[in-house]
Amino acid sequence: MTISRCWKACGKARIRPVRIIAVMLFLAACAANAQQAPAPPAHDMQHMHHHDGFMGAGMHHAVAKGVKLEQQIDAASHSITLREGPFTLPANTDHMKMPQPADLYWTIPLDGWLLGYTPRLVDASGNAVPGRVLHHVAWWNTNRADFLCPNKEEHIFGAGSELTNWIEIPGYGYHVRKGDKIRMETMVYNPTPTSYDKVYLEVKVPYTEAGANGAAPVKSVYPAWMDVMSCRDSGYDLKAGKNENTGRVAVKYDGILLGVGGHMHDYAKQIVLEDATRKETVVTLDAKLDAKGELLSIPVVTFFDKGGYKFGAGDQLKITATYDNPTGKPLPDGAMGIVVGYFVPNNDAAMSALRRKPKAAARQVAAVSRDQ
Repeated sequence: MTISRCWKACGKARIRPVRIIAVMLFLAACAANAQQAPAPPAHDMQHMHHHDGFMGAGMHHAVAKGVKLEQQIDAASHSITLREGPFTLPANTDHMKMPQPADLYWTIPLDGWLLGYTPRLVDASGNAVPGRVLHHVAWWNTNRADFLCPNKEEHIFGAGSELTNWIEIPGYGYHVRKGDKIRMETMVYNPTPTSYDKVYLEVKVPYTEAGANGAAPVKSVYPAWMDVMSCRDSGYDLKAGKNENTGRVAVKYDGILLGVGGHMHDYAKQIVLEDATRKETVVTLDAKLDAKGELLSIPVVTFFDKGGYKFGAGDQLKITATYDNPTGKPLPDGAMGIVVGYFVPNNDAAMSALRRKPKAAARQVAAVSRDQ
């Protein structure tokens, strides 16, 4: 089945045939600080610098050395493959004890649109490595602000251990400009009994370039991150037993939501998105777990049968995440609750206000260069 036919079939079924956990509709999750934290001194290798992202401001990790980013452009297939690594992953090591890579930066090489994302983990020989060792990866456009939370950078891609493919959406793409700086935040761990050496994260990104005079061959979409923690860091603690947490964000533009997925962690039950202004439920996403309570997937729901779910400027969105922690003990920073999807504004020109001056990005790149 072609991508186009698959997409149409999914629109009718309202569920796309791809698994999603540590991601949103086609992305995966995060939030941000009210202000960006300054980069640490170059000699401070015992702590990662922290920006907008998955990781809480209080989390500190040893820095993994030698992790680099490589780019390969295939002009014939109109795709870019980014390769991050290598990572050394000892068995039975949680994310707090694992040395973590410093943020890396990808400079966008073209004017155009990114159409999808296909992540995978491999070893040095190209053999597949279980996705379980990826805690999360998140990409942020440092040149744009998030349209729901302007205090953070725009989060354009994310994935967790399921390594969900974000397939192309015919007629839509994420607009980028040549020179945009994409910050890549990655966290790895290894809850398995097998050690892995020289692991690489690869992400293949199909693209289309702008036409004559910058004409748009596709419509621009904007990532919509609707977080239980509102516009703060996404991670929060789980107490023993049932947990129900609620957050709100305000929509600032008229437009439609094409569909949504979700990002939660182990022991999740469900996450609900409501339009509090209209007093109606937008979507309820029930988590699928294995016998141990480990998260397997969260469904993706599309709104094509109604022409998209309409949002109005000023609408208040309510997000409620429910967990049931059976361990009998609190789990620090053990949860996230994010509904995420693609938003299409009625007036794309109004979104130009989200462009950021590149000063902060330049400082961050310099800091990362010192740490490599």
